[in-house]
Amino acid sequence: MSIKKWQVFPCDGQSVQKISKETGIPELLAVLLQARGITEPEHIRELFQSELTFSDPFLMADMRQAADRILSAVDGFEKIAVYGDYDADGVTSTAMLYSYLESCGANVLYYIPEREGEGYGLNSNAIKTLYEQQVSLIVTVDNGISSIEEVDYANSLSMDVVITDHHRPRAELPRACAIVDPYRADCKSPYKDFSGVGVAFKLIMALEGEDCDITALLDNYADLVAIGTIGDIVPLTGENRSFVKAGLRMISRTDRIGLRSLLEQAGMEGRKLTSGNIAFTIVPRINATGRIGSPDRAVRLLLSEYPDEAGELSCDINDENEYRRQIEREIYEKALHQLKEQPQRLYDRVLVIEGENWHHGVIGIVSSRITEQFGKPSIIISYSGEEARGSGRSIEGFSLFEAVRSCDRLLTRYGGHPMAAGLTLPTENISAFRKTINAYAASLDGPMPVPILKIDCLLKPQQLTLDIPEYVRALEPFGMGNPSPLFGLYHMTLSDIMPVGGGKHLRVTVTQGTAAVRCMKFGTTLEQFPYSPGDLLDLAVTLEAREYNGKNTLSIYIKDLKRSDVDLDGVIAGFALYEKSKREEPLSQEELSGLIPNRNEFAAVYRAVRAGNGFSGEAEILLAKIGSAQIGLGKLLTALDVLAEHHLIKMEKSGNICTVEMIHTEKKVDLFRSNILNHLYSLGRAGESYGVAANDV
Repeated sequence: MSIKKWQVFPCDGQSVQKISKETGIPELLAVLLQARGITEPEHIRELFQSELTFSDPFLMADMRQAADRILSAVDGFEKIAVYGDYDADGVTSTAMLYSYLESCGANVLYYIPEREGEGYGLNSNAIKTLYEQQVSLIVTVDNGISSIEEVDYANSLSMDVVITDHHRPRAELPRACAIVDPYRADCKSPYKDFSGVGVAFKLIMALEGEDCDITALLDNYADLVAIGTIGDIVPLTGENRSFVKAGLRMISRTDRIGLRSLLEQAGMEGRKLTSGNIAFTIVPRINATGRIGSPDRAVRLLLSEYPDEAGELSCDINDENEYRRQIEREIYEKALHQLKEQPQRLYDRVLVIEGENWHHGVIGIVSSRITEQFGKPSIIISYSGEEARGSGRSIEGFSLFEAVRSCDRLLTRYGGHPMAAGLTLPTENISAFRKTINAYAASLDGPMPVPILKIDCLLKPQQLTLDIPEYVRALEPFGMGNPSPLFGLYHMTLSDIMPVGGGKHLRVTVTQGTAAVRCMKFGTTLEQFPYSPGDLLDLAVTLEAREYNGKNTLSIYIKDLKRSDVDLDGVIAGFALYEKSKREEPLSQEELSGLIPNRNEFAAVYRAVRAGNGFSGEAEILLAKIGSAQIGLGKLLTALDVLAEHHLIKMEKSGNICTVEMIHTEKKVDLFRSNILNHLYSLGRAGESYGVAANDV
């Protein structure tokens, strides 16, 4: 796992008391709201009000032109094509707008491009096909903002295009008859962070006109809007929050036969639905049709009115999701193997990993896993012949879209937003792309951002009550921009570790004073757990009320943990310095002093490894075990490299994870006769003596 910066939101006690007094909410709930930047009484009342509010759709640039052109096509019985995308956002957008236009009596069809043969967005072959079917108006959903040449081609065929999208526009816009995108510079919509299906819903509001019955529209389409919004991982704030709140109420009682069948296949029938379990069950299954098979089947499923057809489609989609997971695992393992075979790549600021004929449908998911594992932006590229396609994911604070845009001279196509991007490029440009995007990252001010673990508030063991899950539920739905609250239990002593679930999970007991707290750590075996009874730990946990033996109990789940005595800022700085040296960038004398251990520091590292007969885990845990030496992570990692160079240990590293085995030897070794250390000196300022002596451990 990557090194994360733990960040506890600073609580303003006076402000919390004021919020609680003015609104009547409990103080702990006021703390959680303060952590989300919601402190004004009117905003708090808006958050908890049952009535959902939406802004005027005509505040969006070009919305009037878009609605007028579509209504003209409906009245004239022109053939309209709803042109979507193959992910959950695009599929739900397509199904919703097609269903609405059909209910208006429109002559309408839909088109979803194939990921493998056509790729994302408008393409000339699809436009030609629609032209041959006498389509005179194309309405895009969840795509189109970058399709300059394709819209020009449609115009040359006397076909009109209305674009609805939510991706960032470039400086030049397509020459469409209307472009509705909240990120247009001239868009006056008070809310910007819509998904594609959210923009499409605003279009339907506009098509309904001034007398739009928003309640009726939500009754018809909130389930689709919620799934698409959750699936696109946009912030669940503002109008998105309203969409998802309305949709979650509807999904469990939806009259869409296909959606009901899919819920059954996913094992969600009759269960309480949340944005979280929708994201992990329904969304991946819809996405699977675009990643593996033919994406129009997901649209057919959502539109189906026949139980037999819906059952067959949902079964096929479920099977394809399992197949997608298998392919994803295989490519992920290949990506890890490539990093193991070429470990120098791990020190890049942006990880670029390429493979031949990797399935385009899953490389984005693999990128997410690589970014999560190593805490860095990543781009996974699949090449075949002369063309390559990539999909990337980022971390907060690094705009992947801007990084990709800086490489535009090497690319055929690209698009996306700060947290994700897609691109196409000639295969021969992959190496240059990797160098260029890393040069861009190096040119930015300050160090690369690291993942942040945000803790809403700290709790004492005696504050853990069943009231807390009730307060938490008031903030649902959770997602990007409104994460599920994370609580900190700091300075807890580890007292017991018990394997459960056949050894796949752990029950961990920690104490503070006379209070004992039992927690669950899922997906971790006893062998993988690097802590021992007596260790002083900080825990980041979620809380849930669950029924057990007929009564409600408080369940505590560990999301992350660390030793209380770890200086994370120092660890992060030390790791960044070590990576800088591995990238062979020039080092100042001060930086050298943070990397090269002295005799005593070498000895401290060696003793710590020998005392444990090796080590496996995060390097910062080994750093804490060294205790009083306080040598810093940069020196620790250099020391391990030098010990391995002299065959005193055998080591494998993957990011900040180290696996160290002792090699027992009786011979004396002069550690300072080291190619590694000599190379570090060469990176320092020429002609200056560093002043260390050669000594044995």
